[in-house]
Amino acid sequence: MQHSVPPTATRYLYLTRHGDAGHEGPALTDGGRRQAALLGRRLARVSLDAVHHGPLGRAAETARLIAAELDGATATEAEWAGDYVPYWPDRGELPASDADRILDFLGDPEPGEREAGARLVREAMAHCTGPFGGPSPRHELVVTHSFLIGWLVRAALDAPDWRWIGLNHCNAALTVIRYAPDRPASVLLFNDMAHLPVELKWTGFPKEFGAEFGELGV
Repeated sequence: MQHSVPPTATRYLYLTRHGDAGHEGPALTDGGRRQAALLGRRLARVSLDAVHHGPLGRAAETARLIAAELDGATATEAEWAGDYVPYWPDRGELPASDADRILDFLGDPEPGEREAGARLVREAMAHCTGPFGGPSPRHELVVTHSFLIGWLVRAALDAPDWRWIGLNHCNAALTVIRYAPDRPASVLLFNDMAHLPVELKWTGFPKEFGAEFGELGV
């Protein structure tokens, strides 16, 4: 007896960092709410099949504001979309010139923090990466934090595990990864802010870079 194999379709993963929350408070600033609404209007052009968000207030509020601009979308909380370190590198993995700086940035994990991050990132990978087992393409949005976006972009590019570090993401910017069944994962957009006016761009990005790019009108 032959069993039919479900069609495998392309998955499009839309990633965004929550809107501006000042010094990373639980609620968005007025600018952060504007950022979220503008991103929602941009994403209204896409028929999203799912909207996931992390459990922290700033991610949940961003997802609600985005979903309000979409036709019939409901935002669903997911622990794996939260704010955590996805991977703690050992010194031997890192370039000698950068090891001290990177390890100082991460600090020492709290008891159980390394294991929790590894578990959550495995769940994230299982839930939202790879081709979709269905008859038509799948479009999913994850409203999360910079660390997870960095990890997913790193994974799509098959970069070393530690290289999620340094992939910074602005508030309410858009990253899109395509997972097709017949080719490697493709990063179609990264940190794209075309939907934001100049005064709302580059928030949440390292100030020394955001100031330079903002002056260039990027």
